[in-house]
Amino acid sequence: MNIIWARSIVSLVLLAVLCVALGAFAGVKAALILAVVVLVAQGMFALYHTQRLWRLLDAPVYGEVPSAPGVWGEIYYRLHKLAKRWHAQVRQVEQQHSRFIQAIQASPNGVAMLDDHDQIEWCNEISEQHFGLDAKRDLRQHVTHLVRRPEFVRYLNSQRYEEMLIMRGMGEKRQNVLSVQVFPYGENRKLVLSQDITELERTDSMRRDFVANVSHELKTPLTVLSGFLETMRELPLAEDERARYLELMEQQASRMRHIVDDLLVLAKLEGDNKPPSDQLIDMGSVVRHLREDAATLSGERHRITFDVDETLTVKGVETEILSALGNLVINAIRYTPDGGAIHIHWRIVGANAVFSVTDSGFGIPAADIPRLTERFYRVDRSRSRDTGGTGLGLAIVKHVLQRHDAVLDVKSEEGRGSTFTVRFPQQRSIRQQATHAA
Repeated sequence: MNIIWARSIVSLVLLAVLCVALGAFAGVKAALILAVVVLVAQGMFALYHTQRLWRLLDAPVYGEVPSAPGVWGEIYYRLHKLAKRWHAQVRQVEQQHSRFIQAIQASPNGVAMLDDHDQIEWCNEISEQHFGLDAKRDLRQHVTHLVRRPEFVRYLNSQRYEEMLIMRGMGEKRQNVLSVQVFPYGENRKLVLSQDITELERTDSMRRDFVANVSHELKTPLTVLSGFLETMRELPLAEDERARYLELMEQQASRMRHIVDDLLVLAKLEGDNKPPSDQLIDMGSVVRHLREDAATLSGERHRITFDVDETLTVKGVETEILSALGNLVINAIRYTPDGGAIHIHWRIVGANAVFSVTDSGFGIPAADIPRLTERFYRVDRSRSRDTGGTGLGLAIVKHVLQRHDAVLDVKSEEGRGSTFTVRFPQQRSIRQQATHAA
């Protein structure tokens, strides 16, 4: 600014000197005419650049500096430099704002911003899904006019936001569970955070069911054992009665041991994050074990047939595969009445190695099939206990197959039997020369 004033003063001094010199040679009148002409020219020049300056202020140019002689060139340069710095600052703020919005949009939680009248100022896509909102359509709408759940309205109006609000039946299908909490900020504004806890709720429910089922499954044999022990301690028993009671006690103890063993197997499978080895399994040995176990458990009460490809094997852990396939065979025998038929198939189908067990047993209702692999889930509890099952076999099957990239398919019809099919992926299915007779 000092430079601009200095240049202006220098221009006026030069004009005065010129006029004095002209007055000395050409007279005062000529000097005055010259001064007026110069001042008018400067005024027109200043008016032109003033209008140009206003246009630049209305629509700043961030490229080249506008050209102008003298003081105006300095003014344009300084304004251009200032406008360029402001423009860079604005762009930086815009980029930070854009990154902030992108970060909130990437959040797995819903975020909604309310003004001091609880009207929606902004919300991310997750919040739209959680509450059925539309960020553009519902802008400046009162949130309780859109989310009309009574518990949410009470929570928002209570001004007590220390605890979270649990909202059930949310989402497009009205099947989700949301955790909602409000955080006041700024001048009476509110931040509404929401989280989909449907899976957490389901897991917690399964945990509670699991604890209840374990307690129930162990309570029954413990009660029987306690009753027998009390009877043997307090009553005089004949030797044959004593032997029968001891046998029944041994059966109940064996049942508890099987439950504990299966629980330990499940815990190991669920806790082992390492992929199974790629060692070739001796499927000939596995099938022989299955044949022997089936014959022992059936006691010739069923017609059991095998259709086995001796050259087909898979990669994985032999003990785990034997446990999974053995559970399928044992279940078929347990839930097939005497005289029924059981067929065990081990062949290549398409590109996959397929193991299937088909029985002519009681069959499974369609509504129960999706839940068969849940721990302790039973289609018929009384029948399951009669057959000696722990309710954990198919849960073990599910985890073993998941570790081996295999899938389980169940087809069943009540009164007409069931077929449990295991499909191993192509990368685990291997054909080799037969080394054992199955």
